Amino acid sequence: MSKKTLNKANLEKLGAETLAQLVMQLVQGNAALQRRARMALSAAQGPKEVAADLRKRFASLRRATSFVDWRKQKALVKDLEGLLAIIENTIAPHDANEAFELLWAVLQLAPSIYERTDDSNGAVDGVMKDAIDLIAEVSPSLSKDRTALAERILDAVAEAGYGEFDGIIPATAEALGQDGLEHLKQITQAWADAAPTEHELEQYRGYGLMSSAEDSVQRNKQLTQSIILADIADAQGDVDAYMARYSDEQLTYGTIAAQVARRLLDVGRIDEAFKIVTRARAAEDNTPFRICHRELNTIYEDCLEQQGKIADLKAHLWARFEQTLSALCLRKYLKLLPDFDDIEAEATALDFAENYPHLGAAISFLVDWPSHQRAAKVVVARAEKLNGNSYHTLTMAADALESEHPLPATLMRRAMVLDTLTGGKSKRYRYAARHLAECHACDPAITDYGDFPSHTQFVEGLKQDHGRKHGFWRLVDR
Repeated sequence: MSKKTLNKANLEKLGAETLAQLVMQLVQGNAALQRRARMALSAAQGPKEVAADLRKRFASLRRATSFVDWRKQKALVKDLEGLLAIIENTIAPHDANEAFELLWAVLQLAPSIYERTDDSNGAVDGVMKDAIDLIAEVSPSLSKDRTALAERILDAVAEAGYGEFDGIIPATAEALGQDGLEHLKQITQAWADAAPTEHELEQYRGYGLMSSAEDSVQRNKQLTQSIILADIADAQGDVDAYMARYSDEQLTYGTIAAQVARRLLDVGRIDEAFKIVTRARAAEDNTPFRICHRELNTIYEDCLEQQGKIADLKAHLWARFEQTLSALCLRKYLKLLPDFDDIEAEATALDFAENYPHLGAAISFLVDWPSHQRAAKVVVARAEKLNGNSYHTLTMAADALESEHPLPATLMRRAMVLDTLTGGKSKRYRYAARHLAECHACDPAITDYGDFPSHTQFVEGLKQDHGRKHGFWRLVDR
């Protein structure tokens, strides 16, 4: 390796004085780097110095009011991630209680940050979840009064307007212990039953809601209580308490049924789990628009396997494969078959996939399985039915088939080019130009176009039909 390569070993050889000069040059005019450098200097003085600097930074973030647009959000998120890293690496190994307080302070920053940031990409939310995860790591080492901690958690969850404290109960379960969890259960019930305070009512006034402020507060309290009690039930391993929060009707909802059945299955209550998922699947079958809940089906399959109902399991897996071309179901099905029987069954499945009505699904399945020869055959045989608007499917398939099957790859790219030009989708011109260039690159490898136009003929046809789309042709001629 070259001695000029920019890596840690080579930089260390420069010596402290040279590195210090480089750092000073790099941080000039960069507030974020200056803060990181100061934090590093504080770390050298000990955890208390770092904690003090972190709190100063938190105060600065709380005072900030300017809107953070998408251009600046990345820097903000990186700053927050850096603060978490300092807590994790510098504070937590020496003082779990201090680390906990600092992480709690990070979560309390959430409202002020969300209010001035568009977090549609979930980047800030990801930082808050990381803070919860770090609290879970330090929780076993905490030495805090369990009653006080429970009360603090209820206050935080009740006030959290952005869900920043979601997951705090599982994260602190070990620190709370059974006493703390029971106290949290009791005070949550009392809080939910109490009449709304003026502060709580004020949050719902003046928004033109259909219901009264009192009803809105009570509804919100009941929802929050349900979530808290569910987390407590999970922490205590009490499946019945978790299940009790739902009505019989709610236990037929796919998502809820999956959550409850999984917990029953985990504690060995197989027949109860099977009953719940069976009811939920039946309820789903009776709805006008069937929604496939993967987790619900997975639990159903686990129940069948643990009950020893292998024949029923195989029938279910094959039916799901025929409905959705699920590769996961097919692989599970094949594993249940005796040796050599699985080879014949796989061939049957691939034959079925070739003739699957939804062409895009058939191509995607055969490419991913992988069975590229069959995928290429399907593309050529059903080329006139290719949906050029299925950009993701066709692009991925074309890239996968290009080296061994250039003609099918070209046909899929042509379909996308035609869809773009015929539909006048000017925003996709640059992609269409790229697809046409890829067709040109594949042309020498195609010895026989069969009944399809050659590349030259295809381009001439485009010029005749879409010659006036100058924005596209400018990109092609570059």
